[in-house]
Amino acid sequence: MRVWLLVLFGVGVIVPYAAFAPWFLDHGANALLFVHEMFANRIAAFFALDVIVAAIALISAAVFAHRHGGRGLGAVVAATLLIGVSAGLPLYLYYRWRETPSR
Repeated sequence: MRVWLLVLFGVGVIVPYAAFAPWFLDHGANALLFVHEMFANRIAAFFALDVIVAAIALISAAVFAHRHGGRGLGAVVAATLLIGVSAGLPLYLYYRWRETPSR
């Protein structure tokens, strides 16, 4: 399972950046344009807000786990904020799976 979660982490890095990199090359670090396009219509806003809420939930769970002995808080928060939930969630689950005793 741990290997699969690391594979999903890799996919969670590559796939979003494959879509973001061309935009960034065209527009640079234009945060205002980024937010404007992220909320360009109701469907885009739906997905953006869904991901934002998921990111908040994931970071909250990582902080809670860290306070109770969990590891990887910094990596999970960094992956979530710099890449997205698609990378942060598999990484969080990887750390949680590592800490779970074998069944």
